[in-house]
Amino acid sequence: MKQLQSYGLIGYPLTHSFSKKYFTGKFEKEHIQDHEYNLFPIEQVEQLPELLKRNPSLKGLNVTIPYKESVIPLLDELDETAKEIGAVNCIKIYTDPESASEKRLKGYNTDAFGFRQSIKPFLETQHERALILGTGGASKAVHHVLKMIGIDCHFVTRTKVIDNTLITKNEFSYEELNEYVMSAFKLIVNTTPVGTYPQVDDAPAIPYEFITPSHLLYDLVYNPPETEFLKRGKKMGASTVNGLSMLHQQAEEAWRIWNQ
Repeated sequence: MKQLQSYGLIGYPLTHSFSKKYFTGKFEKEHIQDHEYNLFPIEQVEQLPELLKRNPSLKGLNVTIPYKESVIPLLDELDETAKEIGAVNCIKIYTDPESASEKRLKGYNTDAFGFRQSIKPFLETQHERALILGTGGASKAVHHVLKMIGIDCHFVTRTKVIDNTLITKNEFSYEELNEYVMSAFKLIVNTTPVGTYPQVDDAPAIPYEFITPSHLLYDLVYNPPETEFLKRGKKMGASTVNGLSMLHQQAEEAWRIWNQ
């Protein structure tokens, strides 16, 4: 009998999880037996070591809000990309070769891979500057990718007082977004959860009246498939993309990492 291989998602709360549905469906469709994927809604990230003790068959974890940054001190090592970004959304759990009983945790960032793969087909010459809405873990992956592509990025935040040298120089408050700023930044990426089900009528507080057909609006939110943010952009003629393709891409990259 083959040993059970377990995977899962940590975060809090985990009311609507893409990951469990995706991986459970993958296991069934690809006839991958003796594998399971579970949700682990832990109220504090410090509960991770106890979670691992209670679930010795775990081989990998995805990480979501609000632990993509705070989980890092609990890990044994970081992949170079995760180190550069400063956020982790994928953990590989493996046995230390020198101590068969000791588990080691290595953090990765597959958000960056997923975002790059999904946005590449939509980028055009006018998308040389980007506004990134939000300053959480996902925004760091987005910033990392756009910077690598050569796109100048500014963050948009509700408060200008942020203890993070990466984003203190290049940021706007929502109140500072005017016609001049909106015309200068033709790519807008929403990395906040605003507009996620069930708050489907909510949208980031940007001046949509200054959106044009030259703009590209990308929303990391995938539920609903078309958020209010994207609807308002489309109404002004902008191109729009939701986060579903990114999720598929990052999930497959996580699967590759867990099995390498």
